[in-house]
Formats: sequence, C-alpha cells, structure tokens
Amino acid sequence: MNVTEIGDIKPDFMGFIYYKGSPRYVGSDPDKSLFYNVPPGITKTGVFVDEKPDEILRLSDWSGLGMIQLHGNESPDYCSYLRSSGLKIIKVFSIAESFDVEFINMFSEVCDYFLFDTRTGKAGGSGIKFDWNKLKAYQLDKPFFLSGGIGPEDAGLIKTFENRGFFAVDVNSRFETAPGIKNVTLVKTFIEALKNSGI
Repeated sequence: MNVTEIGDIKPDFMGFIYYKGSPRYVGSDPDKSLFYNVPPGITKTGVFVDEKPDEILRLSDWSGLGMIQLHGNESPDYCSYLRSSGLKIIKVFSIAESFDVEFINMFSEVCDYFLFDTRTGKAGGSGIKFDWNKLKAYQLDKPFFLSGGIGPEDAGLIKTFENRGFFAVDVNSRFETAPGIKNVTLVKTFIEALKNSGI
C-alpha cells in the first residue's frame, strides 16, 4: 500500500483490509509502520468480514484503528459489542434488486455509519455500480457512505446525488494501479473535486 503518498492528500479515512479473501489483504503479519505512517487527522479504518469480535479488538489495538467496517453477516449484537469498546462502526449493506429499510434500521442504534455497495458473489471490490435510485427509499437519519464501482469520472455525478443521509464516498478498485496501490493523481483530483463542491 502506498500509504504515505495517499496520506499526503489528506483523505478523511484510510482503509486497511483484514479479509484474507481480498487481494488487498494486509497480511497475517503486516509491518506496524504501515499503520503509523498515516498522518494525524485521517481515521484508520479496518475492514473485516465475519471475523471474531475479540480478534477485531486485538487487531484494532495493535494497528491503532479508530473505525471498523463490517462487510459480512454481522448481527446488531455483534456491532454493539465492538462499539462498546469505543470504536466507530460502519455496517455495510450490499444492494441488489430490493432495499430492506426495516432490516437496515435494526442496526441504527449500534452503528455510527452505514455503507451501501453493490451485491455480488464476493465481499466488496467488484468495481460495479448499483442503481443509486434505490437509495430513494432510504429516509433514516443514520449517515452513510456511498460505494460500489465509483470511478474518477463519477465526481460530477456524485455532486448531483441527493439524499439527506449521504455522508461520504468510499473508493477502491477503480482508483488502483494494482490491488492496494492507488493512483495518487486520480485520488487527489477526485477528492479536490468533491471537497470543492462541499461533500
């Protein structure tokens, strides 16, 4: 991961993938400098899929994580347990044909943010965009991250996206030159375009 170069751009969050099935997996024994090269003011976020909660807490403490992004079938009780440790929690919901607001609302009291991405046969990283119109059904107060196939060319489209819960944009594969390696120029241009529009 080119953490230092991306850190210089000052994104609000920086993700570290702890899911072994991802090509962006940080590894079983990552160098601790990977995490401590992140500049102050950027929230280090660990991405997990159905990991044991106590292992998440151990890794969070070791890595200095401030936020956890949960991509699996984690329950509200699972989220509540992690959140009680002081970690911020993002629960991911993959969008397909239906949008189950009642199910999502079960997590409102135990998460800090939601994240919506595209449902595929794997946990994240598909590079495929879902139909954002489905989010018109979302009227909850919980802020959310928009994800799923967002590319550098989507800055203008994002500026037109309106939903009271829209909080941030999560980008990944379409800004990479290789798994885990971001194109610094593309990321910088994209962030500047969104922040100049007030997002």
